[in-house]
Amino acid sequence: MKSPRGSVGLAALNRKLYAVGGRGVDTVTVATNEVYDPATGKWSELAPLPKARDHLAVIAVDGRIHAIGGRFNATVDNTGMHDVYDPATNSWKSAAPLPTPRSSTAVTLYKGLILVAGGECNNGKTFVENEAYDPRTDRWQSLVPMMPTGRHGFRAATVGPYAYFPGGAGGCGGGAVSDTMLVFSLP
Repeated sequence: MKSPRGSVGLAALNRKLYAVGGRGVDTVTVATNEVYDPATGKWSELAPLPKARDHLAVIAVDGRIHAIGGRFNATVDNTGMHDVYDPATNSWKSAAPLPTPRSSTAVTLYKGLILVAGGECNNGKTFVENEAYDPRTDRWQSLVPMMPTGRHGFRAATVGPYAYFPGGAGGCGGGAVSDTMLVFSLP
């Protein structure tokens, strides 16, 4: 990459990897957007995020990259920003914001919806919110919250009729690490 960074969002689209946002070794949050082409082994710089953020959810859907939520700096500096990158025009546009601003969430595409679950940090606790975005209507909906408690720093994957959410941390900044697999389904 152009420079070292952590807390970066990553998505695969059209056989390329998009690394969005993150935090540099100096702990400064960046708006960097880069694409890696495995066929050439090269990184290219793209149009930056409209506003720098890290710990954001990034996912590819229908030929575009969604950058959802994240934070500007501290764990309590969460945002609901939702920006959509179009590689055909190398540009970003705003989409409906995440209803519950948060960072360090899990994200997966499930039955045509972008699920965003959990997050860090809500008055010293992790988020239990589970919200879904419909790219066709540009609308969010609230789903049943995570049970029994929220978590952050975890990932999600969809296999068949279920969305899976393994592990994560139940405490802000780490701690209370879980070995539980949560499974979500819609009728």
